[in-house]
Amino acid sequence: MTDVVPSQPPHGPVDPKEQTLKFNVPWGRTGDWPPNNGGPGAGEPAKPEKKRSFWKELPILVVTALVLTFLIQTFLARVYVIPSESMEQTLHGCATCTDDRVLVDKLTYDFTTPGPGDIVVFKAPDNWNRNEFQPVRSDNPVLHWLQDAASLVGLAQPNEYDLIKRVIAVGGQTVQCCDNNRVVVDGKPLNEQQYLYWRPDAAPQQIPFGPVKVPDGKLWVMGDNRNNSDDSRLQVPGDLPAGAVPVANVIGKARFIVLPPTRWRGLPTIDAQTQAAALGAPAWQAGLPAGVGAAMALPTLWFGRRVRTSLRALLVRRSKS
Repeated sequence: MTDVVPSQPPHGPVDPKEQTLKFNVPWGRTGDWPPNNGGPGAGEPAKPEKKRSFWKELPILVVTALVLTFLIQTFLARVYVIPSESMEQTLHGCATCTDDRVLVDKLTYDFTTPGPGDIVVFKAPDNWNRNEFQPVRSDNPVLHWLQDAASLVGLAQPNEYDLIKRVIAVGGQTVQCCDNNRVVVDGKPLNEQQYLYWRPDAAPQQIPFGPVKVPDGKLWVMGDNRNNSDDSRLQVPGDLPAGAVPVANVIGKARFIVLPPTRWRGLPTIDAQTQAAALGAPAWQAGLPAGVGAAMALPTLWFGRRVRTSLRALLVRRSKS
């Protein structure tokens, strides 16, 4: 009877170094992986990709956060410093207090138009005077750049004459003052007691003006601090319609006070023409744009790394197939 012995390779035992490693390859198949093409390192497992150190990742995170912040500030929302007392007590901007920072929604008016009661930030028309405040910028180019950068996140005033006021009347409406110390729009006195503020050192008396018909495509704006606001009433002497603000100059709608923390609150639309208060922005929309940019930087970077790793692996497989 012939003995059965285990079969041996024709040329003796196989050197373990020459064995091709077996891997489970995609779709449940088994075989030589990576394929042994006879080149250097054929059949050896791929070395894991070396991760960057934290200090190498940090500049990428910072740049990513800044880019996201810039995009958010340009197209979605921006934080503005209240530069004057004209909107007291709704918004603080006095010399003896901490100026409010407000989140301004720049997207809403892409789909609708400003309405009565909205608190809006706008670029002052060229014919407006510059009596309410003056943007301050250093002559030092480095400090000037830092001030411009700080203005992007509401830590400094923008380097332009931007104002914040309440819309009192819109294009086509007729506005005047006064009926028993009340502003009148289209013959109806407004009930503004919810937001009007009278300085203690001045009589609670409105300045008479009008009537004036607001030109189409423009807004009649006034400050809540009615005796201390450089607004539509006080621009071009003898030409009241020239005080109206073009809708095209509106930057956005003030939604929320984001700083200081003790002043966190929404800024609802109070339409004195209908005596109704619309809801302000939900709290989840009131985060600082810079904070959103920083929070999105890490997952964006992680996602980008995963995409790069997947593409690199795909190219390696294609080159070896």
